[in-house]
Amino acid sequence: MKRIFLIIYILILGGLFSSIFAWGPTGHRIIAQIAQSNLTKKTKKQVDKLLSGYPMAYWSTWADNVRSDTTGQWKHTYVWHYLNVPSELSKQELLNVANSVQQENVYSEIPKLCDLIKNSATPEDERRIALYFLIHLVGDLHQPMHVGRLEDLGGNKIPVYWFNTPTNIHAVWDSDLIDYEKYSYTEYANILNLLTNKEKTKLQNGTVGDWLFETYQFTNEIYSSVNINERLSYYYPYRYKSTVELQLQRAGLRLAFLLNKIFS
Repeated sequence: MKRIFLIIYILILGGLFSSIFAWGPTGHRIIAQIAQSNLTKKTKKQVDKLLSGYPMAYWSTWADNVRSDTTGQWKHTYVWHYLNVPSELSKQELLNVANSVQQENVYSEIPKLCDLIKNSATPEDERRIALYFLIHLVGDLHQPMHVGRLEDLGGNKIPVYWFNTPTNIHAVWDSDLIDYEKYSYTEYANILNLLTNKEKTKLQNGTVGDWLFETYQFTNEIYSSVNINERLSYYYPYRYKSTVELQLQRAGLRLAFLLNKIFS
């Protein structure tokens, strides 16, 4: 118990300083496009209404873009994009920490947003904003470096080289691994959506807690496999191509699952 309370104390003290960025624009648009392709007719009608006919991909980066707002209106949402946790926890330890952290985070906010959107008594503008955030945060939940460690800010303080360009391991997972393929977001989404209904259903199984732990397992692997100032080149996208694509598929299909459930 002392270990868990110490972890929670550290997370609360340091959480505000973690990076707010996850999947770059291409990644978020891929996820949104996959999700939109898997909505029921009833759900699509409701989503189209809330988004004024714009595609989900259009709004998929809104939650990151509002960081540039100077009014402070959205400052409280910066912490929604991630969850800081130590490495090598068991699933139950991870969920204990996630459920005990007082600070809002990506794990705590997804169910709240779902409830807000589902509640027909919620003003439409609030439901619309909640949908913007849900589209984005389900993607964030599946970016492994957004379930990262506080001390290195989800890999932002782990410098590496990407084909001789200095960067950090968080940025590599945000965009570099996805953009390496040189697809447009629609091309990549169409490729990743080529699954059978049985395969899609399997990827949609589980709870938000289950999805969090799946992502966290990849996080641990990434941390254990990278060295400070390592020069990442052709072998790295070759090694992690399937991981990136699986996480994009999971995020898109699970976002569709949540929306279909909300509007069922």
